[in-house]
Amino acid sequence: MSDAETADATDTGADGSADATTARTVLEYVVKALVEDPDAVSVELDDRGRRPALNVHVGPGDMGRVIGKRGRVAQSIRTVVRAAAVRDGLELDVEFVD
Repeated sequence: MSDAETADATDTGADGSADATTARTVLEYVVKALVEDPDAVSVELDDRGRRPALNVHVGPGDMGRVIGKRGRVAQSIRTVVRAAAVRDGLELDVEFVD
């Protein structure tokens, strides 16, 4: 098997779920750099919908920092994480959950 085929074969876990390791790591890093309480940041993979999503939870008072004015920070985070997801061979969404 070539390297490309091996990478394609490892896109899903043993249970059939998506493996978004690179995207998740990038998302955690960026969000933790933005918030006042980085220990309160958690990211979970939700692969129940038509497209997998990374759900981000932050501490009280930090959601505004992550969303930004008119959602510009959130959109920038989504763009960077989607680019990182390409490395995982995935298309995914990023949701900021209250």
